[in-house]
Amino acid sequence: MSARLAPKPRKILALLLLNANRIVSTASLMTELWGETPPKSATTTLQTYVLHLRKALGALWDVELPDIAKNVLTTHTNGYMLSVPPGTVDLHVYDELVAAGRRAMDEGEIEGGAACFAEALALWSGPPLADVPIGRLLEAEVMRLEEDRLGILEDRIAVDLRLGRHHQLLGELTSLSVQQPFHEGLHEKFMLALYRSGRRHQALDVYQRLRTSLVNELGIDPSPQLQRLHQSVLASDPRLDNAA
Repeated sequence: MSARLAPKPRKILALLLLNANRIVSTASLMTELWGETPPKSATTTLQTYVLHLRKALGALWDVELPDIAKNVLTTHTNGYMLSVPPGTVDLHVYDELVAAGRRAMDEGEIEGGAACFAEALALWSGPPLADVPIGRLLEAEVMRLEEDRLGILEDRIAVDLRLGRHHQLLGELTSLSVQQPFHEGLHEKFMLALYRSGRRHQALDVYQRLRTSLVNELGIDPSPQLQRLHQSVLASDPRLDNAA
């Protein structure tokens, strides 16, 4: 549906979906649409965009416009709310799976936690809001979502390492180390997966490449934790072989 909407109504839809079942203030919507200098006609124009959205939703679900305005995209004193049933928005399903994974980990169900994290990450099919021209508020949301996804991805890889799946991780971590050249956590796990796969020299190479990038690009050394891992790999510390 979003592809048939003009850019500004798409922005509104994106912001409403990201805050589904919660009121999004008129001020927030105006900031997303026009920044700090909305036109004098901003209120009327926003109402027109919301009407376009209601018509599009009604056509999509074959629901009359008054019902959409009353039950789906509702007007409130200080803004608008898009009401959706459970399981409708992928982001909600993702959050539920992540929460289930963390509960499983807390209860010692390591494989169950890994499965939940993997299922949550499988919902991602590319960058969030890729077809939406984003403003300041949506840009912040996209950054938050990307950081959250990266954090859960790192958690899932850590769990896979605990389960002894280092061989299966090598291809994925090779790609991630290129995509995230300064991410020490991912490089740490890449080194560990390589070491446990009998590729000690490649684990050392990963550290040297990361160190060179950090020093040359950012003027900093790897963290003490990563330096300790490097020394452990150099010494072939037997504790590195303990997946648990």
